[in-house]
Amino acid sequence: MKKGIGLVAALLVLGAAAPLFAHHSISAEFDPSKEWSVTGTLSRIDWINPHTATWVDAKDPATGKIESWGCEGNPPATWHRAGLKKDDWKIGEMVTMTCAAAKDGSPHWGFIKMLKYKSDGRVMVFRIGGE
Repeated sequence: MKKGIGLVAALLVLGAAAPLFAHHSISAEFDPSKEWSVTGTLSRIDWINPHTATWVDAKDPATGKIESWGCEGNPPATWHRAGLKKDDWKIGEMVTMTCAAAKDGSPHWGFIKMLKYKSDGRVMVFRIGGE
């Protein structure tokens, strides 16, 4: 009986701790040494946990079709501590977004490194995994 209670207690502790181990390193999914940039209209910011996402719509020069490019970013709390807020992303403005490339080769997905506004030249630079 004591073994059974001990086993159940151990499983509960491990189960409760599992989310702590579930988080991944940025370098597990993205390659900071490889990057891509896209210029287009800032269309959306997903200000959610565990990671934000910034979206830019750009015209494909070969087809003329509008494509969405996305970059994962740090959690909102990290950016808030760095002095940034959701309103700093000006939806509808022309920007150049630079991102670390996805290791799986996804052509329109990365981890945000820089966002530069065409209207006033303002630049937001982000460290991978930091503020």
